[in-house]
Amino acid sequence: MSIQILQKYLPETAFPFLKIWFANHQIHIHISRNRNTKLGDYQKLKDGSHKISVNHNLQPELFFFVLTHELAHLIAFEKYRKISPHGKEWKLTFREMLLESLSVYSAEIKPHILQFSKSPKANFMASGPIVKFFHKDDLSENEMFIEGLEMEDSFLYRKQIYKIRQKLKKNYLCENLNSGKKYIFKALAKVEKIENNNGN
Repeated sequence: MSIQILQKYLPETAFPFLKIWFANHQIHIHISRNRNTKLGDYQKLKDGSHKISVNHNLQPELFFFVLTHELAHLIAFEKYRKISPHGKEWKLTFREMLLESLSVYSAEIKPHILQFSKSPKANFMASGPIVKFFHKDDLSENEMFIEGLEMEDSFLYRKQIYKIRQKLKKNYLCENLNSGKKYIFKALAKVEKIENNNGN
């Protein structure tokens, strides 16, 4: 398939690598709406072709990073056949692709890509430095990452008020002050700090 439809979403230097990776595979690329639960996905179709979707609103380097992740599924599957989605074969393939295409990324993000490539994670949000790099400009004036708050601080998330109750190994246990229910938040969840109310 033609990869020209991706031109406005990707860094220019990404195309030589995509031409190699796409090779003769029949790939249906879908530019998706913004999805809060995922940035992209891969699916092997019944006719033997492949479908990859990537969210439309990603920065060019992040779009390329996500597309590389999804293409690694395709390439690993074609090479090894029966494998788990994010198993050792996928990790090895993704690692090789990241190192091969390292020149596409800016100098600021390259060290983080190198570190990530040592043991690629299935979830993009598992790599703090990469998440911070790509989302630092997305924070509004009142937003911050939850890891920047203190214990017992209150914050607004999706129009609900929460309070940090406990710092876990990598996450935060927070209480919804309206319902009293407790939820686990990732350290890099974007929230809006608010003043604490007495008695909570």
